[in-house]
Amino acid sequence: MEMNTIPLLEFDSDRTALIEPSILKSSNLPEHCIIIFYNSVIQRLKQDQLLEKIYDIKSVLQTIEVFKLKQGDRFLSVVCPTGCGAPLAGSLLEILVALGCRKIVACGGAGVLKSELNRGAVVVPNAAIRDEGMSYHYLPPSRTVEADPAVIQKLVQVLKNHGVNYEVGRTWTTDAFYRETKGKISERKRDGCLTVEMECSALLAIAKFRNVLLGQYLLAGDDCGGTAWDQRLQDDLLSAPLKIFWLSVEACLTL
Repeated sequence: MEMNTIPLLEFDSDRTALIEPSILKSSNLPEHCIIIFYNSVIQRLKQDQLLEKIYDIKSVLQTIEVFKLKQGDRFLSVVCPTGCGAPLAGSLLEILVALGCRKIVACGGAGVLKSELNRGAVVVPNAAIRDEGMSYHYLPPSRTVEADPAVIQKLVQVLKNHGVNYEVGRTWTTDAFYRETKGKISERKRDGCLTVEMECSALLAIAKFRNVLLGQYLLAGDDCGGTAWDQRLQDDLLSAPLKIFWLSVEACLTL
């Protein structure tokens, strides 16, 4: 098969699509925004009466709530996707940008390819392997998409300020949760990937396309880098996500 017959490689540089997110009526959401991939954190923040709902993103399948969080005299938008994967997260990011968000920190979990990363360790992705489909509609084909170094620097500085151990490195973004084969895992480890997840490369590509600032924190979860899958289950499912959320808030306000 010739490469130019593969649809994903047929990049179109036309910046105007048939359906543009700008059709949404602007609600002037706070420009600082946290995309949190832990619904448990949202439920705790609601329980503590820290969130004010300010917008509903509606579709035929679901409604995604957008909240406002006050920090001192400043405000942030806070939103939790209702599932995993690049198409959902990427489309959500498009909508948030159209509604006014310009400085975004995403935070969520990831499997680790470097087994030495303990569960709950923090990884700051500085690049993502593009093994998903959405990013190819925003940037020309390439193996990786890079994060903004200035954003990475600010995310790292917040971790340093709090004495949080972290690693900076590549992540592998894939659509196919059940096709992480041993061969692909070995190849991604050779690529220098520390983690595997389902959204980062798409989020970075869309941020570049829309000219907004975006960085991500990943919490190390299950171990996908050994000879067998290790779920590394734990009883406490909230403290680490809560911690990474508040670190994300602090980092986002420095952007």
